[in-house]
Amino acid sequence: MDRQVREVELRAVRGAASEVRTDLVACEEPLEIRVETPAGVVERIAVTMRTPGHDLELALGFLLTEGVIDAPVDLGAPPAQEQAVLEGRGHVVTVRLRRSVDLEVLRRNFYTTSSCGVCGKAAIERVELAAPALEPGPRVPAAVVRSLPAALRAAQPVFDLTGGIHATGLFRATGELVVAREDVGRHNALDKVLGHALCAGAVPLATSLLLVSGRASFELVQKAAMAGAPILCAVSAPSSLAVDAALRLGLTLVAFLRGDAFQIYAHPERIELG
Repeated sequence: MDRQVREVELRAVRGAASEVRTDLVACEEPLEIRVETPAGVVERIAVTMRTPGHDLELALGFLLTEGVIDAPVDLGAPPAQEQAVLEGRGHVVTVRLRRSVDLEVLRRNFYTTSSCGVCGKAAIERVELAAPALEPGPRVPAAVVRSLPAALRAAQPVFDLTGGIHATGLFRATGELVVAREDVGRHNALDKVLGHALCAGAVPLATSLLLVSGRASFELVQKAAMAGAPILCAVSAPSSLAVDAALRLGLTLVAFLRGDAFQIYAHPERIELG
């Protein structure tokens, strides 16, 4: 927690009065993700601004959703993963791979932000080519869907302290929370959850649900599909490209999930409304 939250000084103003006080804010620091090929070539893949903690999970989730790795078997031996954890404390994670990758393709094809400027149709088609075919997945009662936000909210200690951080939760079809992660970046919180699932041998997430605490963007639909998750829920609104991608990829997209209400924007057949 000491790496995720920092105390800052501020001046609080109310009407004509003001006072100096302290507050807790969520930490935001850069993390560089590198891969090392079987030939010993080390390549810097990305730099992301994230909340420190679970850095190896973040790197693995990122590489999973970008199609660099598919399963733990693609990774180097356990000592390499342990080294990655140690390096992660220094704001660099180097993930050693067992299989060769086309580094030039990696340099060209990362889509990590909503403002990437990529043509929407081209971006969706790339994910369609790379993502595994989604399984039919579970049929989830509406009551379970409604229960997800409260369960995730109860697992957000950094939000309790700062009020300024995103979260993602991985749930079983029964509504049981498997793991939750927080981060200043929506995509980072999801990557951390997916990296955890990858290490646990739970990918593809064919019988699971994902919930994100903010809006549903294209990048989050992309990541959910790449991990094989059939249902993605969001507390806030979806973007147009997120809806288009979910429709074409066969992913159930639920948004505006608040209280007893929610809206299904794609593939409603997995949600039992009766």
